[in-house]
Amino acid sequence: MASTVGVIFSSLNEENIPELIKVRSVGSIPYGGRYRLVDFTLSNMVNSGITTVGMITKNNYQSLMDHLGSGKDWDLARKEGGLILLPPYSDESETLYKNRLEALKGATAFLKKAKEDFVVIADSDAVYKLDYSKVIEFHEKKNADITMVYHEHEVKKSHYYMTFETDGDDRITSLEINPQGHGVKKNYINVMVARTSFLIRLIQNAIQHGYTSFGKDILSPGLETFNMYAYKLEGYYANIDSLASYFKANTDLLNKDIRKEIFGDRDVYTKVNDSSPAKYTDTAKVKNSLISDGCLIEGTVENCILFRGVKIGKGAVVKNCILMSENIVGENCNLAYVVSDKDSVIRDNRVLAGCETQPYFINKGSLI
Repeated sequence: MASTVGVIFSSLNEENIPELIKVRSVGSIPYGGRYRLVDFTLSNMVNSGITTVGMITKNNYQSLMDHLGSGKDWDLARKEGGLILLPPYSDESETLYKNRLEALKGATAFLKKAKEDFVVIADSDAVYKLDYSKVIEFHEKKNADITMVYHEHEVKKSHYYMTFETDGDDRITSLEINPQGHGVKKNYINVMVARTSFLIRLIQNAIQHGYTSFGKDILSPGLETFNMYAYKLEGYYANIDSLASYFKANTDLLNKDIRKEIFGDRDVYTKVNDSSPAKYTDTAKVKNSLISDGCLIEGTVENCILFRGVKIGKGAVVKNCILMSENIVGENCNLAYVVSDKDSVIRDNRVLAGCETQPYFINKGSLI
């Protein structure tokens, strides 16, 4: 693989999921019982041979730092390169970046120091598996200036998204931001490849002209001047852009075929956290659920994702729920379609219910 540096945005599009980012960045949102969202983008990079990764931080990034540490769990604790946390502002500004372009302006110094020929930039709010080396190979073969990765799925209402059309050679011929139409389209998944020197020139030109939007001010006009190509992501893709999509992406893991696709061929790395095995008493009934280490189950659990250290009391019935680490559900409770953040306590005899498209959310550290 050609020498490549990675840049990951740890907390873009956070306005889409305000419930989950009150105490954390988007990348550190818990997922699947033991992972964080950033694990998937970071593991994709490591598995693709990328050993220098710049992580652009923002506010509420303490949990992200605690999770990533030195990067050793991803084999990125290195003397040269490795995992590098980038500040949420540039040398010229003391204010947090507001959008993708401002974040890239803040990462310019990191990119200028990079010795790698190519750069992969990606968000951390999605679950998918992709070999970036194949995207680089495609990029070189097409002699592209910019290669954008897309996934074909139904267009849905969102705060911000981009679709495009291509010709028979995969060259992008038209690009729409927040299109009004419906149906299956080529949706940009915020993964882009370019030569490092080319991206630096784009950023410097944007600074000189006072541009404010990477999509509207650079990509859209670039159709006429750049060689812009599209690379298709095959297989499973889940974008976390609402509490409902977070709920669905987690419960998708209860499908063994999706689990196999996500965790099958290549490893997904995460922070190692040793704890005792889950314990099931003789009153426990568990069906079609993912139960993490350290859980104590005394009640009924169906179609649920339970993170580490969750306790389900006797007589409790918990169905279609996502309970993050150290949640305690009291005796004789009845929960359905609940998403509960970490360290929450639900006292005995409580009845809480939401629905698949509007889960009942419990803030971190709540007592109900």
